[in-house]
Amino acid sequence: MPGLLKALCGLFLPILAIAPAAAQTAHNVILFVPDGLRAAMVDPDTAPAMAAVRDRGVNFANPHSLFPTFTTANASAMATGHHIGDTGDFSNSIYTGFPVAAADGSVTPFLENDRVLREVDEHFGGNYLDEEAILAAARAAGFGTAAIGKLGPILIFDHTERDGTTTIFVDDSTGTPGGIPLSPEVIAALSREGLPTAAPGRGDNGKPGDAKTPGTRVANVTQQKYFADVASKVVLPMLKTRGAPFVMVFWSRDPDGTQHNQGDSLGQLTPGINGPTSLAAIRNADSNLAELQQALADLGLTDTTDIVIAADHGFSTIAKQSATSMAAQASYADVPTGQLPYGFLALDLGASLGLPVWDPDAKNARVAPGTHPLRGDGLIGENANDPDLVVASNGGSDLVYLPKGDKALAERAVAALMAQDYVSGIFVDDALGQIPGTLPLSAANLYGRAVTPRPAIAVNFRSFDTGCGQPLRCTAEIADAGLQQGQGMHGSFSRADTANFMAAIGPDFKAGFADPAPVSNADIGKTLAHILRLTVPDKGKLIGRAIIEAMPAGAMPEFARDTIASEPAPNGIRTLLDLQRVGDVRYFDAAGFEGRTVGLSSMTGQRASAKP
Repeated sequence: MPGLLKALCGLFLPILAIAPAAAQTAHNVILFVPDGLRAAMVDPDTAPAMAAVRDRGVNFANPHSLFPTFTTANASAMATGHHIGDTGDFSNSIYTGFPVAAADGSVTPFLENDRVLREVDEHFGGNYLDEEAILAAARAAGFGTAAIGKLGPILIFDHTERDGTTTIFVDDSTGTPGGIPLSPEVIAALSREGLPTAAPGRGDNGKPGDAKTPGTRVANVTQQKYFADVASKVVLPMLKTRGAPFVMVFWSRDPDGTQHNQGDSLGQLTPGINGPTSLAAIRNADSNLAELQQALADLGLTDTTDIVIAADHGFSTIAKQSATSMAAQASYADVPTGQLPYGFLALDLGASLGLPVWDPDAKNARVAPGTHPLRGDGLIGENANDPDLVVASNGGSDLVYLPKGDKALAERAVAALMAQDYVSGIFVDDALGQIPGTLPLSAANLYGRAVTPRPAIAVNFRSFDTGCGQPLRCTAEIADAGLQQGQGMHGSFSRADTANFMAAIGPDFKAGFADPAPVSNADIGKTLAHILRLTVPDKGKLIGRAIIEAMPAGAMPEFARDTIASEPAPNGIRTLLDLQRVGDVRYFDAAGFEGRTVGLSSMTGQRASAKP
């Protein structure tokens, strides 16, 4: 009998290890994402709630967004614990290889849209990330789950579950035909609290202005107050009542949305994204966090809830100047004379290669002289339906795809890019072989087992210090965007864009601890799984790590800095990549051409690796 009992225990222990009962010993977790918050901007005056979390809890003093430093890319990392080469969410706009109906038939859809994400999921086997997201794993283990805030990224945390009766979703599209439905339970709770079942719009905050009209002068207060009220008055009490531990993602659109659209600096690099409107946006996000903290206190949940704060990326001011761009020399009705138009990379590549450019966001219409692509994207080649190159425009960096895998064309494209003064660093698909002056995608963890099409070339744009004495607060970057010079953007490989704000507080974290080790958004996914006691399977190998040193009794890991340098191009230019390592896990500080990227170290006195 003892032998039989031992055998039965051996049979059932693996099942017990993943049963919902395991979740009952875990604490609650709130992941708070202040979109686009630079680490250097948090202080007790501007963001008192976040500064208090950092100073009383864990200060992740060496933080990292993943490149390309865009929202959905980093949401995919937080949600899965994987780097972008595995998730395939290479930027906010990617080349899907098929026309996306929800994006009006474009092959380069903008992913911050629930219907677009659904269609992309369906095309790629039901899960375009091909990794399990953290809310999905938590839900399966018996946790209560919710995601509230910015349209697009919150859905990524449980994007394969959209019925509204399991994970609670509330975003910009809530209450519209394209939104995730609300359950009867949530609708009833909203009614009791006097809250509408449809999310409000952004109002004046959503107005970007144009080349002659300044953008917004107000933060996104009304919409985010709604989200914070839904979270604090409806969702948190509901999750507590259910009796199981819970995981909630709250994604604040501010300061990102306001920094993009702010009207404090039309046409001017100063104050850029450091004007009063952007500061109001930081305070707005901070007030949302404070409201959630007060709700936890009122519900008696403070001592049993971890709060993890991780911005998806940093931010920079937009610059639109170039002395080499042919696109900047043309005249456009909506672009100041001499400035780069939206879609300049596609236009310049087409001109350099002697190929026409077509607009995937305008039914593949040819881009006529004196005009530019509607959203910056471009199909390059004689046939729009069978292009030789595809440009997915994103902001501080762009992606170039070669659907036919033509290495000779890749080399010509790289040569054309090297000739532009707005380029600073080029990464090329490993499958195309080494091209002098460039580093392989794998050097930046962009070459993994993604199921979406992999870009052939990732192009980083030049960034520079505008001279305020604090480069990471006052960086400007060339941006392929429809916004104006002086407004805000991100996406580059500058340290200003990779230095996101990160902090944590709660029962699973040390108090008053400043962590000098590098951490990244991919680590967030692994850390959440660790403190929730979840075992989430990995398909890809580009994974982050649980930040053990930030937890009680956790030991500090060894870490080191390194610089990877490409072979020089014929003109002597090399792509440099500054990074840090904890074991096999990589953290990327900055990359680009020497003198063209803020935060990129000098090669003098530093060890440089010729290979990644």
